[in-house]
Amino acid sequence: MTRELKPGVSEMPLSSTRKMVRAAVGLILYLLLAPGVLFLSAGTLAWPMAWAYSALLLIATLGSRLIVLRRSPDLLRERAQYTQAEGAKPWDRALVGVVALYGPILTAVVAGIDHRAAWAPSIPPAAQIMAAVLVAGGFAVSSWAMIVNRFFSAVVRIQRERGHSVVSSGPYRLIRHPAYAGGILAYLAIPVMLDAFWALIPALAVSAAIVLRTALEDRTLMEELPGYPEYAAQTRHRLVRGIW
Repeated sequence: MTRELKPGVSEMPLSSTRKMVRAAVGLILYLLLAPGVLFLSAGTLAWPMAWAYSALLLIATLGSRLIVLRRSPDLLRERAQYTQAEGAKPWDRALVGVVALYGPILTAVVAGIDHRAAWAPSIPPAAQIMAAVLVAGGFAVSSWAMIVNRFFSAVVRIQRERGHSVVSSGPYRLIRHPAYAGGILAYLAIPVMLDAFWALIPALAVSAAIVLRTALEDRTLMEELPGYPEYAAQTRHRLVRGIW
């Protein structure tokens, strides 16, 4: 007996299903990695702000993916196979590792050690709370950008097979790369939130890598994505309105 499908509904190929499952498992491990490294480096679980940061990271990441799953499930498939994506820029293979993995892990290691060794004077609680608000705001902006942009690939490439076009709604009405802007805001606020001043050093390095990636991606879109130069003429700034 064969199973009938509803009109207009097709089964996802088994290979795509496996990739999605692997991507989901990878995402869960990624979400556990940074907090795990943070607490391991600190040598304690009695760190309320670290738990608050972990909760913000979990809510933003899982929440955005669940919304995207409803709105643009094909985007999750695109992101799930980014390592095999055709047309990804070679320079981005290196930058994506710094921005999404090595930089955050190094920041967590330094923050944990700083918390354990008390390398720097304590940051006032009010400043930590303010920084936590900024972290939440940065995560929210990045998540919003991902939700409205169905071409939000994990690597820089022109997705011709998916009908890649310019997205100018949501936060893209204000700046051209809102997810990167939100990421920089969160990265720079995390050390303050965690009362780990020395973690600003790797956080600044990650932020610099994001700025470089923004410049290179923007140039790629200018040269290869139809309609992007016109969009850039209307939305003039890449990361910060009135500055750049």
